[in-house]
Amino acid sequence: MPQTIQTETLLNNAAGYARAAQIWRDGGLVALPTETVYGLGADAANDIAVARIYEAKGRPSFNPLIVHLADLEAVKALVRWNDHAEKVADAFWPGPLTMVLPLRDGAGLSKLVTAGMATLAVRMPAHPTARRLLAEFGGPVAAPSANRSGHISPTRADHVMADLNGRIEAVLDGGPCESGLESTIIGLTDVPTLLRPGHVTREALSQVLGLPVAQRHDTDAISAPGQTASHYAPNARVRLNAVDWALGEARLGFGDVDCDLNLSASEDLTEAAANLFEYLHRLDDAGATTIAVSPIPHLGLGVAINDRLTRAAAPRD
Repeated sequence: MPQTIQTETLLNNAAGYARAAQIWRDGGLVALPTETVYGLGADAANDIAVARIYEAKGRPSFNPLIVHLADLEAVKALVRWNDHAEKVADAFWPGPLTMVLPLRDGAGLSKLVTAGMATLAVRMPAHPTARRLLAEFGGPVAAPSANRSGHISPTRADHVMADLNGRIEAVLDGGPCESGLESTIIGLTDVPTLLRPGHVTREALSQVLGLPVAQRHDTDAISAPGQTASHYAPNARVRLNAVDWALGEARLGFGDVDCDLNLSASEDLTEAAANLFEYLHRLDDAGATTIAVSPIPHLGLGVAINDRLTRAAAPRD
């Protein structure tokens, strides 16, 4: 059990950025907003700080972490760049997309970040608060989602505080996250492969690269964050593809259905993605024992939504 500490809430201003960056320099943990979800950040070169991420989250094993950086030059200093990466970066960075690339020798990162692999997951977030804070710190920041391992990902500062208060030094409150789903992850070490779906779709990546992007299979070994079978889970059991409701279930709808909360009555997948984790939090906090979820179309952004729901519904260890 991590030692209980006083968790600060930092304002989204110059003083807040300065305080957060100093906490990172001192080896502490600060949750920061991105356009996807809140991340739990630490100095990616500091072994003790990175180990504290796993401790605070209760992460069951040393899975690889995404390193967030302020600019492209900083990214290229850590990984071996290639033509595919250049095309993807031109199209989607800064933004909700992570690339897995070969790690440069002498990159100087904690081995806990890569889980001993020869690759590194890197991202340039688009959220202005994240970008300013990363620039203020001036170095690589390892940042998985700012929640207990396996719990619902946080899209607001109060979600972070509900899960990690007393376990981390601070959360920088940048308001609600815009997209509400973790970043797409593409592997670019060999054949371009979609490792985790997100707002940037496989089809969009294939179009930019001019070739079909392969699909990772769930039986493949873990090669990037967010690939464990049970993940993003509320305390309640999750029942998928519900076309009717059982007595006592909390009802999470999609489309023209009678429900407790509706991801998108107009069947807008972007709206549904933005609402997904927030609504799971609300129903879970209300004491639901089972959350039944309407079917979500398995196309475009719906692939990413269904990925998160499938992991939320998976049997717990």
